[in-house]
Amino acid sequence: MTATTQVGQAADQDSANGEFEGEIREFIRRDVAPWRRRPDAETPGDPPGESVNMLVQRVAGASLSEIDNVIGELRSVRDFLRSEGDRVQREIAGYATVSQTAMASMRIISESMAQWRNSVGAPLAPPLAPRD
Repeated sequence: MTATTQVGQAADQDSANGEFEGEIREFIRRDVAPWRRRPDAETPGDPPGESVNMLVQRVAGASLSEIDNVIGELRSVRDFLRSEGDRVQREIAGYATVSQTAMASMRIISESMAQWRNSVGAPLAPPLAPRD
């Protein structure tokens, strides 16, 4: 009687283990399998064009973000060029003012030297004609 009971208990344990393993397999299929599937892979229930649409959306999204980045960089370059253009215009205006001041100073100096030569008795050099 002991031998038959042990065999019966072993069979009951095997069936219990089998049921437990079956429940684990079902749990894995139900909860883990969706995570392992690739979202862009076609499934039999999806229309064939849907995965293509998803691919086009991804590519377009990446392209649009790159275009947005390029637009941002171009705007910053435009702002830099505008500020540099303004700076160059200010520098040119400053150089023009310095040049006009230097010309006026040279005119005054040449007139003063002409007057000095006249007072000493040196021959008179023609004065510089004023420029407009």
